[in-house]
Amino acid sequence: MKKIFLLFLLFLPLGLSAQSTQQEEIFKAKVIEILAEKEIIDESGLNFIQQNLRLKGLSGNFKNQEIVFEGISDFQILSSRQYALGDRVMVISSINDDGSSYFFVSDYDRTNPIILLSFIFIFSVLVIGRWKGFRSLLALIASFLVILKFIIPQILAGTNPVLVSVLGGIFILFFAIYLTQGFNIKAHLANLSLIISLLFTAFLSAMFTALAQLSGYAGEETVFLFDLAQGSLNLQGLLLAGILIGTLGVLDDVIISQVSTVEQIKQANPSLSKKEVYKMSAKVGVDHITSMINTLFFAYAGAALPLLILFAKSDVIGLNLSQAINNEMVATEIIRTLLGSIGIILAIPISNWLASWFLSAKKA
Repeated sequence: MKKIFLLFLLFLPLGLSAQSTQQEEIFKAKVIEILAEKEIIDESGLNFIQQNLRLKGLSGNFKNQEIVFEGISDFQILSSRQYALGDRVMVISSINDDGSSYFFVSDYDRTNPIILLSFIFIFSVLVIGRWKGFRSLLALIASFLVILKFIIPQILAGTNPVLVSVLGGIFILFFAIYLTQGFNIKAHLANLSLIISLLFTAFLSAMFTALAQLSGYAGEETVFLFDLAQGSLNLQGLLLAGILIGTLGVLDDVIISQVSTVEQIKQANPSLSKKEVYKMSAKVGVDHITSMINTLFFAYAGAALPLLILFAKSDVIGLNLSQAINNEMVATEIIRTLLGSIGIILAIPISNWLASWFLSAKKA
């Protein structure tokens, strides 16, 4: 019976490293000829298309060179694709023990569509948001640099991921809020609210990750990360860090909106007391909570849709509801969603109270 391999293309070079004793190279290429094509139907009825392709290198050491990918073999790859003439693809070159080169087409080259969509995004932000939109782009770049240059290197160095994520999150929030809102009382209150909410979320995340005994090994990619870091990664802490970073954007949105709401209420009627301002803004906050919880749930649901399908079909694969919930992969997504939602709920009264108190005092 032919073997079926489920290859995760993002980590494919790591998976192939065991077959080669020397360096590997990932480069771009273009399909210039389809040498042969074969359709295979396995025992379960799934169709597999295998191809032998002639490729022309577009980058790296194989630029402008013609190479041959021999995809027709006794092995079936679940993630295999059917390529057409002119397709741009990513190719992995491995050198075997005998010195010969082995080429594997891993996926499409999606660089150009991503660049085009990025330009459309930037253009839209600048046209609609203008100067404030430009500042938001600067904040986005700053946030990316904090994650890339501070959070990830510190985690890889073995620093506590939760501590690193909280500190990195505070840096990100400072950049994002002061760049977009300016240096004023409104921005100060928003930052203070965000820090308090983030610390509450971090505390609850650490508590319930420990209570649920989540190891952080639920995702397939963690195996490769653990191997890459030679066992120095704290995967449970990495799970907590992911929860906190994923909550940052929603907290930013909720808190800025609530502080702005308090500001507008006070400007519309400066005679209102702090308590009256708080009550009026709290009503807006309730509506914000319901919409943001849905937003957060759909964001996680979209990323974990295969898990939700597994959860819905638990009876088909012989699992009852309790067994499905207690699966670590499913439990991780449930806890991640609930923690993010609780962080949003806590952020509403915190930001409302601070804004109602200090903005009212400023107006008075």
